[in-house]
Amino acid sequence: MSVSITAVDRALDILLCFNDENPRLSLSQIAGQLNLPKSTIHRHLATLENKHFINRDENTGMYHLGLRFVEMAALILQEAGFQRWTQPYLERLSIECGETVDLAVLDGTHVIYLQVIESPQRVKIAAAIGQRLPAYCTASGKAFLAFLPEEQVREILPEKMTRYTENTCVSLPVLYEDLRATRERGFAISEQEYEKDINAVAAPILDASGYPVAVIAVAGPSYRLSREQMNILGKSIRQTAEAITREGGLALFSTIISNTANPGLAGQTTRKGIL
Repeated sequence: MSVSITAVDRALDILLCFNDENPRLSLSQIAGQLNLPKSTIHRHLATLENKHFINRDENTGMYHLGLRFVEMAALILQEAGFQRWTQPYLERLSIECGETVDLAVLDGTHVIYLQVIESPQRVKIAAAIGQRLPAYCTASGKAFLAFLPEEQVREILPEKMTRYTENTCVSLPVLYEDLRATRERGFAISEQEYEKDINAVAAPILDASGYPVAVIAVAGPSYRLSREQMNILGKSIRQTAEAITREGGLALFSTIISNTANPGLAGQTTRKGIL
């Protein structure tokens, strides 16, 4: 076996160390599993991290699967028909509300957008497919955070939250109260929290165990999306998310997304939110 093929083989072996039982691993744990020197493993990890297949948590030193898998998962999902299957739901919702509708997943501390149905209106708001936004100050992100275990939420939230607008919440107690309210009503609201003059409302798609694997959101200019309007739309978004969960096609989506975009959730079976 050539050196180059050996290197590829070892890199793949490293990736295969991560699974439901081991979503996060240290350098020592990986070296122990593969019975290889730490120096060898470290070189491969550095390459994988550079290519975004692996991420390293600077606080804990633990490694987990990276953003590249989310991007590739999006291609798999599209090829498998999931996004084609969900598109009619999103299109109907966009027609109903007259605003942009998007589908997002969680990647570390951010949400990443996989699907966007743009508003038919001349003045519209639309995230780009693949765009990443902070979880704590977006409706999509808060829809995830409200339904995650508290321990996971604390890992996701940054120690110091950036204030993007005068409405950005940078107080943990206030944010936790917002997440409790989100969980109670089933949808999240963001009023000019990330960007001035832009509002959004979002609801999670939950897997069989009650964990959020994706989020549907409606976004638009604040002069059209008032708090009253978002409360009305939130119920429609929640119903759409429930229909997607109920009518099938979620198993593949849940498996791929939970093991790539959200490695910290892998293997958990008990629904436990931040309430």
